[in-house]
Amino acid sequence: MASSSCSSGIANRFISCLLALNFLLRAAYSDVKYDSRGLIVDGERRILFSGSIHYPRSDPEMWEGLIRKAKDGGLDAIDTYVFWNLHEPSPGQYDFEGRNDLVRFLKTVQKAGLYAHLRIGPYVCAEWNFGGFPVWLKYVPGISFRTDNEPFKREMQRFTEKIVAMMKEEKLFESQGGPIVISQIENEYGRLSKGFGEAGHRYMTWAAKMATSLDTGVPWVMCRQDDAPDSVIDTCNGFYCDWFSPNRPESPTMWTEAWAAWFTEFGGPVHQRPVEDLAFAVARFIQKGGSFVNYYMYHGGTNFGRTGGPYITTSYDYDAPIDEYGLIREPKYSHRKELHRAVKLCEPALVSSDPKLTSLGKYSEAFVYSSGGKCAAFLSNYDTERHVSVSFGGTQYTLPPWSVSILKDCKHEIFNTANVEVQASQTHIQPSGVEFHSWEMLGEDAIDAVEDSRIEAVGCRSRSVSREM
Repeated sequence: MASSSCSSGIANRFISCLLALNFLLRAAYSDVKYDSRGLIVDGERRILFSGSIHYPRSDPEMWEGLIRKAKDGGLDAIDTYVFWNLHEPSPGQYDFEGRNDLVRFLKTVQKAGLYAHLRIGPYVCAEWNFGGFPVWLKYVPGISFRTDNEPFKREMQRFTEKIVAMMKEEKLFESQGGPIVISQIENEYGRLSKGFGEAGHRYMTWAAKMATSLDTGVPWVMCRQDDAPDSVIDTCNGFYCDWFSPNRPESPTMWTEAWAAWFTEFGGPVHQRPVEDLAFAVARFIQKGGSFVNYYMYHGGTNFGRTGGPYITTSYDYDAPIDEYGLIREPKYSHRKELHRAVKLCEPALVSSDPKLTSLGKYSEAFVYSSGGKCAAFLSNYDTERHVSVSFGGTQYTLPPWSVSILKDCKHEIFNTANVEVQASQTHIQPSGVEFHSWEMLGEDAIDAVEDSRIEAVGCRSRSVSREM
């Protein structure tokens, strides 16, 4: 009897230990929360810098190097869309191999110690063919895209649930110990929603409810959606977002696309944006209470095959700090790295209080964060042509035109957005020594409208096409 009692006691203690361990693990992997001052990850309010790197726009062999450079550049997170037409080229037939290996990409992000923002869409725009929708979707009977339409909502929910289930199975949400701290549903729907009227509003509300019901343990966002429901965070996209405030006072101020430049169209110019201007825009956003900035793009990459949208060039370089080939572009890389470092040095003050504004002159002002002995200040000069000398805290500061100076302790200037101390890099293309063999042409069958005037598609009957001569 004594032996039986001892065995029973050991078993009970073992079960108790397992239950305690399970409780500790669940406590360690807490849900991501937020308030007006930022996302709260692992119980800490954070200022986060993120960069867009789209996994299918580079080879998997490049991913680790790209992500490492992003981390070395001061980023906290990697942002990517999910491309429906790559993953489901035919109904129910999925492809997550090679450049389409979303799980491998996110695990590479996690291995580097970075967070992830997963923008499921599934409409993504992104200058991507058909906005990411698979072509077969248009042939679903009775379908109408991105409105209160049952066939479309059914297919959208099915794919969204597929992606979320994959992420959960691989334990990739922060609530499971993974890298994903936020997700996005839909994409820049605001203007289109108004065009659809009440049906658009019903669809938008449905999309938010559907996404948040998936129990991921991380917040969902809707970008450029000023009437987003309370269950999601509305965010800003644009060249400048210092004017933006979320539609709820308890939501953080987030910039999900800080445009590094612009895409290139065949026959159009190659767009560039001075790094001083982008740094100025980001500093202005942070000084006014912004807590999340994602650069679109941080590495643009290449539109392989026919993945690019109409008239979009093969190169999706986007004048990003890591160029199409994975090379660092200066001064865009290092100047932003110094900006990130300066903001991080001020982070304890930035997440602890709201900014107080003080005018320093006609075109200059100060934003001050002060709480519990922590202090940080941003001194701004909005004059586009003239330096200004301002007095702040008993000290004189000279601010270049169109610039922001960051003061770590409200005294010592540690960064100014206009003062670039890194020389511009130049890329020289040289022969690789690899023997060139020949060009290869890929042909494809095309319908001869003279010999065969029928167009066939899955789910549709053959339809005759009449031609007027």
